[in-house]
Amino acid sequence: MDFRMTDEQELMLENLREFCAREITEEKIQQWYRDRRVAEDVCKAYLDAGFGYMFIPEEYGGIPSDAMTLVLVVEELIRSAGATMPFMSYGLAMYDIAEFGTPEQVKMGMEMYKQTGQQCFSLALSEPVAGSDNASMQATAKWLGNGKVVINGTKTMVSHAETAPLIMVIAKDEDPSPENRNMSMWLVPREAPGVKLAPLHKIGQEITNFCEVYLDNVEVDESALLGVKGQGFLQLMQNFEIERLMISAHSLGLAQAAMEDAAAYAGQRIAFGQPLGNFQMIQQKLTDMEIKLQNMRNLLYKTAWEFDNGIPVRLNSALCKRYLSLAATEVCSEAMQILGGIGYTTETRVGRIWKDARGNSMSGGTDEIMVHIAGRQILKKYAK
Repeated sequence: MDFRMTDEQELMLENLREFCAREITEEKIQQWYRDRRVAEDVCKAYLDAGFGYMFIPEEYGGIPSDAMTLVLVVEELIRSAGATMPFMSYGLAMYDIAEFGTPEQVKMGMEMYKQTGQQCFSLALSEPVAGSDNASMQATAKWLGNGKVVINGTKTMVSHAETAPLIMVIAKDEDPSPENRNMSMWLVPREAPGVKLAPLHKIGQEITNFCEVYLDNVEVDESALLGVKGQGFLQLMQNFEIERLMISAHSLGLAQAAMEDAAAYAGQRIAFGQPLGNFQMIQQKLTDMEIKLQNMRNLLYKTAWEFDNGIPVRLNSALCKRYLSLAATEVCSEAMQILGGIGYTTETRVGRIWKDARGNSMSGGTDEIMVHIAGRQILKKYAK
């Protein structure tokens, strides 16, 4: 197992650092967090620079990329910015439409993506009564028999709903009962009659707008179906493992940024006549933070390597998602403690980084659900 980067990967990361230095300044980041979105010109610039095509199939203009390269790019993007950048989710979303869409849907989605650099749809999966418990989903799609389908339901925690022109709604086919596991994907225009949005205000990752979506007798053509009828949730699950790696890379990038800020501060801040970093308690914090960072990186890179080599990663992707989310929050919290009072203000970025890292314990599957997934795999692994 060799984690040395290829020449192509090193060049890509160098170009990415240059892009971040030019396009993603701290002043801009603060404005984007207030606006609940990244400026469209920067989204478009990221796409035009080629990074936004990395997860898209080659036949649609995409750039072939393995999981290791994707992990490296996400980690470096987040580390360089010291903030949540939503670009990774754009590529994942566009992969879904390329994978499951009809030629007409793919063409429409890719044209939208190329115009704005932002994903063409938001994902409406979770509901107020059905988060991890997706069998309790109440949203339904009913066929009228005249080429039309009516969708009803309430979705929550829908990222990018304010900016994406389409909403990919996961709804049960006809019957909302828990016994019905048949769910389908539908591409619904955000401006369709019967669609209403209500903003949700997160305490972190505010740069990604978040909404509740109400669907009241929303009528769409049967052609709005994305993929196979009744297979919507199974289709969505196909990307869960790579999504967990991307979220883990996001956590690692945030933790690395916090570490760099804390270590630099400890080397410069004078307390009791000497640099703060000379005190053993601060050195112990930095040491334990560095151990966590190296463990995080080793587990993530190993899992990405396994994914690229066709080794099943159902267990390790869940371990990654759980461990890196928890460890990143711990590293960021210690970084804030090293900065002291100034770290608990908006005058530094460490507090923002900590808030963003905390959110990853819930996104892409909660820490508790990762235990459920990993626990079952561990029992199988060690069964005699």
